[in-house]
Amino acid sequence: MLNMMKICEILEMDNIEKGEPIKLSEDHKDSVFFLKRGSVKIVNTTNDTVKYIIKRGNIFGELALFDKEVATEEVAYALEDCVICYIDSEQMEELMEKHKSLKNGILKVYGLRIRKLERRLHDLLYKDSATRIKEFVLEYIDEFGEENESNQIVAKNLLSHKEIANLTNTSRQTVSNILSSMRKNGAIDYNTQFISYSKNKT
Repeated sequence: MLNMMKICEILEMDNIEKGEPIKLSEDHKDSVFFLKRGSVKIVNTTNDTVKYIIKRGNIFGELALFDKEVATEEVAYALEDCVICYIDSEQMEELMEKHKSLKNGILKVYGLRIRKLERRLHDLLYKDSATRIKEFVLEYIDEFGEENESNQIVAKNLLSHKEIANLTNTSRQTVSNILSSMRKNGAIDYNTQFISYSKNKT
């Protein structure tokens, strides 16, 4: 069985510094990326908004496998120091044909991203701004955080208020107000480096 991280082991790796862009539309428009370490954000170049966040062990740039024109509308930025590896989309397609588990894994990732975008649209239609922000923040901590000895789920605070606003279709000021309210009520705690919540209060 060939999984995505196994592929990363057989490819050359690049170090990407925090804040550095990975121009999917230029240097690597025909590549699929594997994130071995760190986190990246995918930004829509047409309106400069964050589409989604990728964490360690996942792929990005997979649109090169399905729609190269759409792939040129994205750019990735390292949210922290990252290690990536990449493969030409044609080589990737050959591997997917040889290893059905790999193909299924990539289709699953692609499907999950579509579902997330659909959910964002649903939330925009049926949930108010405060609810969208609160749910996003708690889900972000769950996805990117780890539990410590004090029963807290702690994640690196990688997103600015503007980026959270992009991801929840709200304003930066609304995000600031809601986060301050959540911290005041003890729902979360955060500083410039980390954001967390206590499992004992959920």
